[in-house]
Amino acid sequence: MRAKLLIFASAIGMLGWGAVLPYQYAYAADTRGWGALVAAGASSLFSVGALVAAPLAGRLADRYNPVLVAVAAQLLGAAGVAALIFADAPGFFLAGMLVFGLGLAAAVPAKQVLALQWSSSDDRRKVFAYKFTGESLGMAVGAFLAGQIVDLSTPDGLDIGFAMAAAGFVLSSLVIAVAGRGARAHATIEPDASLTGSIAAVTGSIGAIEAATGAIAVIDDDARPARGAGRDRSVVRAIIRTPALRWTAIVTIALALGFYAQFESGLPAYGLTVLGVDAGAIGLAAAVNCIVIVALQVVVVRLTAKRSAPGLLMAVGSIWVVSWLVLSAAQFAPGIASALFVMTYGIFAVGETIYSPVLNPLTAQLAPKGMVGQTLGTIGALQTAFSAAGPLVAGVLLGAGLADVFLGLHLAVSVIAVFAAWRIKRALERGGATDASGRAGRRADAPAGPAGTTAVEAEPAEASDARVRTEPPTAPVQLA
Repeated sequence: MRAKLLIFASAIGMLGWGAVLPYQYAYAADTRGWGALVAAGASSLFSVGALVAAPLAGRLADRYNPVLVAVAAQLLGAAGVAALIFADAPGFFLAGMLVFGLGLAAAVPAKQVLALQWSSSDDRRKVFAYKFTGESLGMAVGAFLAGQIVDLSTPDGLDIGFAMAAAGFVLSSLVIAVAGRGARAHATIEPDASLTGSIAAVTGSIGAIEAATGAIAVIDDDARPARGAGRDRSVVRAIIRTPALRWTAIVTIALALGFYAQFESGLPAYGLTVLGVDAGAIGLAAAVNCIVIVALQVVVVRLTAKRSAPGLLMAVGSIWVVSWLVLSAAQFAPGIASALFVMTYGIFAVGETIYSPVLNPLTAQLAPKGMVGQTLGTIGALQTAFSAAGPLVAGVLLGAGLADVFLGLHLAVSVIAVFAAWRIKRALERGGATDASGRAGRRADAPAGPAGTTAVEAEPAEASDARVRTEPPTAPVQLA
């Protein structure tokens, strides 16, 4: 029940994104007459707020109850976006957008920790899939409703969008607070004997389940750090020094640059200026993207439930490659360019249905003990930062008439994503062999350890700060 409420709350919380962000540029630049510089600055400050807030909120979610962190962050966002109703000066508007971005982004890692905490290893991918679908629907509904009632010809024409966003944040916070009542935070629960034995048979260590993540933590009594020692390590240092986490960060950046950074600006600009599609095709493409996600998400989770996360990320990168090849081919077929453009958004959506349930659980399971929220926040901040650079790249290249460079660059980035996902797979195999379902398996050449256990090959020195943990199986189960 808690997972269902979190999914519902996440969907409501994204109403503000859809109700405000698609219209704020035109509102600031034209409706209020503040000019393009203020409008672009508002978008940039929103991204800066997100970049600053995500790692900090992740750290808070590790140290305090993530329910409180998520609620406080969303209430802060509600205050920021509600203040925009009264913003009559550019400086006030910029400050409100900054706070809006802080609140929206700060809630993300906290809600991710809650999704991990309130799901088991069996249904984790399904919970993240439903959460992503709900957020996509929330954005789409917010954009649609705002599009029907927003009037950009008057200074108060976007006030209803600001009010909708604030109300969504408040209601989402209320739902999360209700769902979190009675839930234990940051407790360690010992698994049943059969689970403990199965982990020990592979690692020679004791298995435990962290209530804050729901992930299986591998604890080596002989190498247990002193109390509090792990908390002093920098999460950035841990990501850099742990091969699987390092490549996870790279694949996150590459997949963000390969699509998400261009979803709202670069791809529409390419369609309008290079392919010559009309504005209606842009809207249709966005609708197709959302429809495909909603229609296929559950089916894809079922089909991919026993596949390893790195293999699925390789598939996502490959889908990105195919999408950019189709976009490139559209230049040479002007008669069907609009159809190919819309179809590409559908192809991207298939990759999104695979990507969304996989990346965050994988990141959490690779995160150093006690640093799950910080790791999720840092990875999320990287995605936000590089996504914010996407519109600038598209503007420079397409504005200079370098459409082929624009396409080639994103094709190369997508190939890098495939390579990075493959390196994650290799890193996990070196840390403790994984089979096709992502479960830890016995290495063929591993020597026998004491009491019939199997000793795993020593970890590389570069992974000494954070142990690589393999992903448990995620067979789909009904949430009902």
